[in-house]
Amino acid sequence: MKADLLGVYQKMRSELIEEMKKNQEEMLQKLESKIEDIDKDNKKSLEKLTSKLSKSNESPEKSDSSVKRFKLKHIFYNVNAFRKNVFYFSEWENHFNVKWRLMTARFGDHLGFYIFCEPIAPTDKWSIRTKNEYKVVGRNQEFVIRSSENCHRGNRGWGFPRFQEWGDMEEWFLVNGNLKVEVEITIIETVGLEKKRIRKFDESQKDVSDVILVVGNTKFYVSRTFLASQSDVFKTLLLGGFSESKQSEVTLNGIDPDDFHYFLEVLYGEFAIDDTTVEGVACLADMYDVPTAMRKCEEFLLNESKRTLKMKLELATRYHLKNLEEQCIREIRAIENVRFDVPKYDNHQTEWKVYHLNFNFDYSLGQRQYRKFNDRSS
Repeated sequence: MKADLLGVYQKMRSELIEEMKKNQEEMLQKLESKIEDIDKDNKKSLEKLTSKLSKSNESPEKSDSSVKRFKLKHIFYNVNAFRKNVFYFSEWENHFNVKWRLMTARFGDHLGFYIFCEPIAPTDKWSIRTKNEYKVVGRNQEFVIRSSENCHRGNRGWGFPRFQEWGDMEEWFLVNGNLKVEVEITIIETVGLEKKRIRKFDESQKDVSDVILVVGNTKFYVSRTFLASQSDVFKTLLLGGFSESKQSEVTLNGIDPDDFHYFLEVLYGEFAIDDTTVEGVACLADMYDVPTAMRKCEEFLLNESKRTLKMKLELATRYHLKNLEEQCIREIRAIENVRFDVPKYDNHQTEWKVYHLNFNFDYSLGQRQYRKFNDRSS
């Protein structure tokens, strides 16, 4: 009898041990799986931060995340009626504290194509160095492209007096007598465009700083821990395992010192965002992954900015500003409803021109975002 009980006990004990081992193995497998998932997430986050940091320390010619780039687009109407040697301009557009516009003209048997710019705030000495890609777009999306690099000063325009033969332009690129053109502009360097500063980050702040950030020829005296609290990118750069965390001076390449000054003012709680600074601040907020600065840019664009609907929508798309995008979509819907109530003119082209100028809106861009919004809402 005792032998039977002992046998049963040993069997139960063996089964219990096996079950405990099995449970332990399952728990270990689950734990290892969770650790792998955490490692993957950490690796992705680290790769994202490393990518942003490497881009921030590239040369100005290579750092795409910090590039000031935008497009000017315009449709010139009744181009086949252009008089020779007369300039025809687009409306002014504001980008990065500068006003820009396009110009076309008929110079002999050629199409002339230029860009003009001037500071929004009057200043005596200023210059803007840019790379420009000029494009004329045809009826079947054929296009002619020319490129240049220029330094803008004064009221002189830059471009091509013989961009394209007039006959070829008329034959292949006019649509109902109208010509669609665009220029992609990349700002390389600006001088003399800065606005009044609210806060100082110069040597007078040396006693309350522990690191110097060097941007171009300007030194900014700031706090490592404060910047690290605002951005994971700054946290990794200034307090992490990078060599910069041990340096008293850290160089940030590929960004404009004026934009960086306004960006720091926003981080330090100043009201430094207006229509002349919002693009530069948003660009750096995106580059250094600073959600508080990006949120302030979006709030300004939502509630105070006087920028056109077209420009707001471009910024919303570029920097993934959901609330601003939805506001723009609502306005697009309103425009869509009003568009069919525009008074009819004898000349359909004149009717569309009036509509286009009144709203200053790239309709194709709006339609794309409109469809995107509807898809998301359904």
